[in-house]
Amino acid sequence: MKDKDKKKSNIPPSKFNTYWIYALMAIFLIGINIFDYSKTGTTEIDPGKFEWMIKEGAVEKLVIVNGESAKVYIKPKFLDKSGFEKAKESEYGPHFHFQVGSVDKLEELVVDAQKDLAPDVPRIRPSYSKQVDWVGPILSWVIPIFLIMGIWLLIMKRVSGGAGGPGGQIFSIGKSKATLFDKNSKVTTTFKDVAGLQEAKVEVMEVVDFLKHPKKYTNLGGKIPKGVLLVGPPGTGKTLLAKAVAGEADVPFFSISGSDFVEMFVGVGASRVRDLFKQAREKAPCIIFIDEIDAIGRARGKNSMQGGNDERENTLNQLLVEMDGFNTDAGVILMAATNRPDVLDQALLRPGRFDRQIGVDPPDLEGRKEIFQVHVKNIKINETIDPNILAEMTPGFVGADIANICNEAALIAARNGKKEIDLDDFNYALDRIIGGLEKKSKIIHPKEKEIIAYHEAGHAICGWFLQHASPLVKVTIVPRGAGTLGYAQYLPKEEYITRTEQLEDRMCMTMGGRAAEKIIFNKISTGAQSDLDQVTKMAYSMTTVFGMNEKVGQVSFYGMQQNSFSKPYSDETAALIDSEVRKMIDVQYDRAIALLKDKSKELEILAKTLIEKEVLLKSDVEKLVGPRPWDNSGNVFKKVETIADVDVNKLFDDDDKNSKDIV
Repeated sequence: MKDKDKKKSNIPPSKFNTYWIYALMAIFLIGINIFDYSKTGTTEIDPGKFEWMIKEGAVEKLVIVNGESAKVYIKPKFLDKSGFEKAKESEYGPHFHFQVGSVDKLEELVVDAQKDLAPDVPRIRPSYSKQVDWVGPILSWVIPIFLIMGIWLLIMKRVSGGAGGPGGQIFSIGKSKATLFDKNSKVTTTFKDVAGLQEAKVEVMEVVDFLKHPKKYTNLGGKIPKGVLLVGPPGTGKTLLAKAVAGEADVPFFSISGSDFVEMFVGVGASRVRDLFKQAREKAPCIIFIDEIDAIGRARGKNSMQGGNDERENTLNQLLVEMDGFNTDAGVILMAATNRPDVLDQALLRPGRFDRQIGVDPPDLEGRKEIFQVHVKNIKINETIDPNILAEMTPGFVGADIANICNEAALIAARNGKKEIDLDDFNYALDRIIGGLEKKSKIIHPKEKEIIAYHEAGHAICGWFLQHASPLVKVTIVPRGAGTLGYAQYLPKEEYITRTEQLEDRMCMTMGGRAAEKIIFNKISTGAQSDLDQVTKMAYSMTTVFGMNEKVGQVSFYGMQQNSFSKPYSDETAALIDSEVRKMIDVQYDRAIALLKDKSKELEILAKTLIEKEVLLKSDVEKLVGPRPWDNSGNVFKKVETIADVDVNKLFDDDDKNSKDIV
């Protein structure tokens, strides 16, 4: 019985829409106007028919209304006779009616028609009546009023964004749009669903504990933080953490987006902020969560044009006052999330408003493993799949990317009619996310395919023999979406600082594609556009941000470039920077050419095999050119012999399926 009562209590009460009252009234009034009682049940006749009825002695009474229409009453004994059939439609009359052109002529017609009647037949004379039409004049001004009211209500509903509530939409436009989650609301997300964010999760869990057990912290004189800001790149799980708080907390939880405060009317944003905090104080202790707070929290006074940002700034000012003003009450904690902390106003970030900033960074190897373990619970995977392998395959991926990979792998397996998801499905899903959708219908000319193969082989060989390059995972020339004709996938090391020699090796590896084209064909193509873009950005960063150029010196213009539209250095320095960047790129290009000339046999073998197989994994490359001279950390040198003569077909006889399945 209790379960039934709970189910019934969760059913929202039905609301009666007042618009139905207006609609019924309008229909009723219009119906009265259309439906004329004076003509109900009567049949219209012409004066000639009426004259015949008089001569037959069938007319009992004639009533002329307002000098315009005549109502005819028939004697009961004539109702069953021929010519009077329609009179039965009205039992008590009037039975017929017709329009009167002239009352005098009608009287003459009545007198003349009764001359030949028998003496015992009673003569009739017209009687006159006057009726007042009150419905028409009333409707003439009532209906326009209803139309105007309907149009006005429709406009107000559109303007206010469809917000409901008693009293009409326009009166609730300043009300908060926050969604309230309390004990009666079911939020299924808990901290168990949050993986790979151990430090951030501990900090957020402490916020919940603040409200559950406040005396634990206030007994020592501490104060509960007023604001917690979640900062991190998109897809790292900021909103997921907030959902977990809503699911775990035993206190009311208000959730709203920063864009919900923005409205076309002046003062609406500030009004919604006041209303939100008013509701929160009434339900304190509670938590308010504002997603994408940079929509209203941008720094004031920047790029303002004639008050264009006044409304947003007014909303921010009200938020600052509510968070830490004269009327601030305890028991309300504000949580917010953003991926743009650099654009937020400093007054919003100071202690007393946002006391804590929790960084939600992309997960490391162990974090990605935990995230995979959470997502694979909801899909049917092969028991042989190791989450460690999946985590190693996805360096730099965030939680949203991993969730997308698991979903894509499930869809691919279902498309191929499999009962379980295997590693090939994850590989294909990873290829699709990195390179785009495979273009099976794209036909590439054999000469172009050869150029692409040597280009990608150049990347692979440089990455294989350079000490500080990232280990190769896969190289492919299968065309994919967004103009991708091929790519080499590497496994970056989990590192937090990068040395000069590491950046130089990466630049050399990136230039390996163009260098291979130059060596083999003595020509270059447009296929290196993306490579050149990456190398140029790296070179300028090394010169102007990291201070890695001797001539330019130990300087960094990063912060100055972000806050200024002009260059924060002189024209002489700009010319020096451009010169050093070109020199740096040319050095790495020449280095790539020298390396590929030295490994020309390996380059040739790898490119020709790539033309035939289209996809080569790390194990395939080891068979073709030998083990990599450097381990994954790039520190231990391994003395190996390179392959001089290789029979490619024999190498792939046993393990050919490994490549073909992925293609």
